[in-house]
Amino acid sequence: MNAPLISGDLAATEADVSPATIRKWVQLGHLKAAGRQGRRAMYRLEDVFAAERSVRLGHAT
Repeated sequence: MNAPLISGDLAATEADVSPATIRKWVQLGHLKAAGRQGRRAMYRLEDVFAAERSVRLGHAT
């Protein structure tokens, strides 16, 4: 079963960061969009949490 995709705004809320932080994680390669809804990038929640752990632990992905 495919995991539901969430918007960057919801991803930021779930990770307790700002939407700009989500965009920065994408820019730095810590997080990759799993799909798109129109022009809006969509993410898997588990990927967001993995990126958060990676950044907080200081690991490059």
